[in-house]
Amino acid sequence: MAISIFDLFKIGIGPSSSHTVGPMIAAKRFVENLHAHNKLTQVTRIKAEMFGSLGTTGNGHGTPKAVLLGLLGETPESVDINTITQRIADINQSQTLALLNQHSITFIDTEDLILHRQEVLPFHANGMCFSAFSAADTLIEKNIFYSVGGGFILNEKQAKDGPIINDSHTLAYPFHTAKELLAHCDTNALSIADIMRENEIAWRSRDDIAQQIGILWSTMQDCVTRGCNSTGLLPGGLKVERRASKLFKQLKQLQTQSKPDSDPLVILDWITLYALAVNEENAAGGRIVTAPTNGAAGIIPAVLHYYQRFISGASTRGIEDFLLTAGAIGILYKENASISGAEVGCQGEVGSACSMAAGALAAVLGGTPEQVENAAEIAMEHHLGLTCDPIGGLVQIPCIERNAVASVSAIHAARIALQSDGSHIVSLDKVIQTMKETGRDMMDKYKETARGGLATNVIEVPVNIIEC
Repeated sequence: MAISIFDLFKIGIGPSSSHTVGPMIAAKRFVENLHAHNKLTQVTRIKAEMFGSLGTTGNGHGTPKAVLLGLLGETPESVDINTITQRIADINQSQTLALLNQHSITFIDTEDLILHRQEVLPFHANGMCFSAFSAADTLIEKNIFYSVGGGFILNEKQAKDGPIINDSHTLAYPFHTAKELLAHCDTNALSIADIMRENEIAWRSRDDIAQQIGILWSTMQDCVTRGCNSTGLLPGGLKVERRASKLFKQLKQLQTQSKPDSDPLVILDWITLYALAVNEENAAGGRIVTAPTNGAAGIIPAVLHYYQRFISGASTRGIEDFLLTAGAIGILYKENASISGAEVGCQGEVGSACSMAAGALAAVLGGTPEQVENAAEIAMEHHLGLTCDPIGGLVQIPCIERNAVASVSAIHAARIALQSDGSHIVSLDKVIQTMKETGRDMMDKYKETARGGLATNVIEVPVNIIEC
């Protein structure tokens, strides 16, 4: 098993990696398989069924939209987000859908796209079943997929047999635990970022690694810029107003009016701004980087913007090391626990992202591998048990503010770790295992079903399918 950081960090669209990105990839994979086996032209009808969390909160997370885009052959990283609304409207109005943009079939959303609110498939809370039929209503093909967080997809066989990713690439420094990772660092006198850089060579050249990391960082920056310059209400029915633009203007005005040291905590406002900007873009269906999920996509960009803007000596190499270190920590969560809110609650999304950002920041601030591991552990230790209870099933409340708070927590965790020599009682491996067990014990109503917590203690409002 080998996971690249570019498996973990994906460029996609909001509002959810597991409910939007994953279903889009699964739908595309289903029709591509039909095409590969020369069955596509036989299809006259496709039925897409969503189960578990995809069924209960799919509307609020834009799952129906994502499925249609996937059937059209679109990908999360390349779909034109400015045309999505009109394309979905055209499909619903004409009741016609062109599979892979080449073979048209009749598609009636109320009959062919079903969200099962009370049914769950066996292996994961985010299950999907796609069925293709011929003119005689004969079943041509049927496949089950699971969206397991961060845009990762498993088919039914993979879900039964595991592992999550089968990969024949041989890594220079393979690791499955933080203990093994630290041992590589110690034995070879390398940083965690160095270990990851050497491992990534299994897939691509050093120049390609730097280039791809640059694309990720550029996408994060563009997302912050768009969020800082966008106004209005977020889609979905909650009537949540975008706040990043207003905060951005206030902070820019303060820069011109105040002395630099007039408010020692103003940096926190900038960190909040960066996180709000990303997650408002995500909630609006904009282009973001899963880091490691969409629901937690604002934390790593916010802390990385903090590093670039407020840390003396910040560099391009530092940005690369930040994302490589964050990726190493994220892989540990992906392999040993979960980054899916539907599986372990928000501790798996915001908690994991906070842990990744904390460790990464500690690294670029000069921390030893042991201090990096300590920072990552501190960040997750104080997110254990965090529930996923989005109001109306939308990735808005409490998700957007939660990213801002976790971004500040990540910086705090890094600073605590750097004030010690790296020795600590609770290891990162132990806290990851604890998070997994806590998620297993958590009631389903607190795991992205919108059936508990804030989702039921706030007046329910009508929720529409997310449109961009």
